[in-house]
Amino acid sequence: MGSSGLFSLVPLIVFLPVAGLLINMIFGGRLSEKTIGAIASAATGLAFVIAVLLGVALWTGSGETVVVPFADWIHIGDLNVAWNFRVDTLSVLMMLVVSGVGTLIHIYAIGYMHEDVRFKHDIPRYRRFFVFMNLFIAMMMILVSGDSYLMLFVGWEGVGLCSFLLIGFWYDMDTLGRPSFANSNAAKKAFITNRIGDFGFLIAGFTMFWWFKSLNFGDVFSMATTIPAGVILFITIFLLVGVAGKSAQIPLFVWLPDAMAGPTPVSALIHAATMVTAGVYLVARSAPLYTLAPQAQTTVALVGGITALFAATIAVGQYDIKKVLAYSTISQLGFMVAAVGMGAFVAGMFHLVTHAFFKALLFLSAGSVILGMERGHHHLAHQEGHGSPESADREHRQQELSDSGHLEEVFDPGDMRNMGGLRKQMPVTFWLYLIGALALAGIFPLAGFWSKDEILADAFQKFPAVYWLLTIAAFLTAFYMGRQVWMVFFGKPRHAVAEKAEESPKVITVPLMVLAALAILGGALNLPGIHTLTSWLEHTIAGVEAGEFNFLVAGLSTGLALLAIFLSWLLYERQPLAEGQKDPLKKLLGPVFTVFERKYWVDEFYWAVFVNRYVDIARFLANVIDGRFWHDFVHEKVIAGTYNWLSRTVLDLGVDRHFIDAIANGLGELTKRISTSLRRLQNGFVRSYALAVLLGVVVIVGYLLLK
Repeated sequence: MGSSGLFSLVPLIVFLPVAGLLINMIFGGRLSEKTIGAIASAATGLAFVIAVLLGVALWTGSGETVVVPFADWIHIGDLNVAWNFRVDTLSVLMMLVVSGVGTLIHIYAIGYMHEDVRFKHDIPRYRRFFVFMNLFIAMMMILVSGDSYLMLFVGWEGVGLCSFLLIGFWYDMDTLGRPSFANSNAAKKAFITNRIGDFGFLIAGFTMFWWFKSLNFGDVFSMATTIPAGVILFITIFLLVGVAGKSAQIPLFVWLPDAMAGPTPVSALIHAATMVTAGVYLVARSAPLYTLAPQAQTTVALVGGITALFAATIAVGQYDIKKVLAYSTISQLGFMVAAVGMGAFVAGMFHLVTHAFFKALLFLSAGSVILGMERGHHHLAHQEGHGSPESADREHRQQELSDSGHLEEVFDPGDMRNMGGLRKQMPVTFWLYLIGALALAGIFPLAGFWSKDEILADAFQKFPAVYWLLTIAAFLTAFYMGRQVWMVFFGKPRHAVAEKAEESPKVITVPLMVLAALAILGGALNLPGIHTLTSWLEHTIAGVEAGEFNFLVAGLSTGLALLAIFLSWLLYERQPLAEGQKDPLKKLLGPVFTVFERKYWVDEFYWAVFVNRYVDIARFLANVIDGRFWHDFVHEKVIAGTYNWLSRTVLDLGVDRHFIDAIANGLGELTKRISTSLRRLQNGFVRSYALAVLLGVVVIVGYLLLK
């Protein structure tokens, strides 16, 4: 098959994950857990193979965009949207990241979910998890491969649905396996917040169709220069609203930390390589529009820079191992959004790719830590000896809850204050986590150093204000990652469970090793002087330029990162945190740390200003409008009351008795009299009937004669 023939394989990147989920849905009930996981992983892995083949076809060809028709879709009036696949260097890059990292996460999930469903005593959910994961990959592939904004929006909404299903996977229990609505509430929060952002996307889409009479990328981009600048600004600003929802930017970032309610593979899939990067991809895909709207670019860059710093400060004050990474993800997405907002599309996409490597590594390594703590907890409960390991574990949880009386005091395997010294119990996970942390901190020569510094260099030249926002955020990133590593892996165990923690099996650690290798070597994608990624993307995004390596920016950011790590060492390793000890940073910063720890009370503000007011309006509509007005007044008083009044009036005036009954009785009496008269004709004598017949004949004959 020639390179041109390879493009015809592009529909398989969607249909292979769909085939995997259908097989597990239909036959999974009779398959083992390993087989279910293998099918789901193979479906995603084969999609990665297809993406590689598409990349080879573009590489060996001219690199020009290829549109592969698949089916007619919508044809209503002026709206004509075909279901076509767009194969270009940008879409293939996203396909490779989504399917490649997604495959590693699927393999990891085989081992993780095997233990997770047992810790939560619900083994049958294992199959459902992989069905949802394959569906997520399929929807993400639709998003990145579509040839129109409408097809992109289908995938956009699809990943929103899948995030709802996966975040709320344990919808009837909390992270400790106790009955709770916490996870389902987190799923609803993510879903509703994203719908707010999607409203902006829809407004932009409607405006786009009104002016362009098309939603196809080719038509929109070719006509963009003929559309009034104000319209382009309007479209790009409302697209930013969608980006803020999907990529968790201010003010719609609040859903992402709560999304940690999902199993750890979900956190890695959503927050590293797929859903949250969709907003960055949307801006990069819409580059021809944003380059025509400098005000929109400035707005996007500022939103990204402010979000990066804001989220980084919150991460400093968190104790949950995944919550730290969640706010780190928001911060790093701010870096990407700021980059594409500044027009540094290659730098933004470069950081998207490297971030997928080291953030997936960090999330999955955090999952390995949590599982190690769960094993220690399980082992400790079993040692206390109460029958089977499952019943012992359950009884141990219940005992902790009843003794403490407070939910916060129940053992939490994800709370870093319960950890410490885990590098001895979990050495493989420790070294892998350390690689990811250093890559995220931007330490040379790991992948994060190259991609983050390329963004900082562009900001230094174009947007000084954004540069300083991102530089401070980078400093805080290195600090909170150092704080996390010292608290989790160094010092002495601060809980008996940490002393019993156990290393994860190879099905979990091997995917982490691959991601660690990518986190180390990923910077080679766009090294200074080579600019491989720049050369790749310039076929799709016109006008991209290879950024020059800025030694001043790189030196300053590296120095600040090392300083931040040193400060974290002074606070958390030189005098390791002891059990029950107050956080040293809290002593140092006082109320400022409380602000970070409480996340600036943004959730409380939203509840007070928006959610509670929405609830008040809902109650007003339910109690006053629907209850008192519609039910009590309109239905009971106006309709039912009027009917009852008329009924009583009719009875009181005797209308029913003297008029309606008289008519009915009169009809009966009339019928009786007519029947009495007619009865005389039926006397039973044959001679009377013969006489009647004769008279009838005489009358008829007479009539005929006279006529």
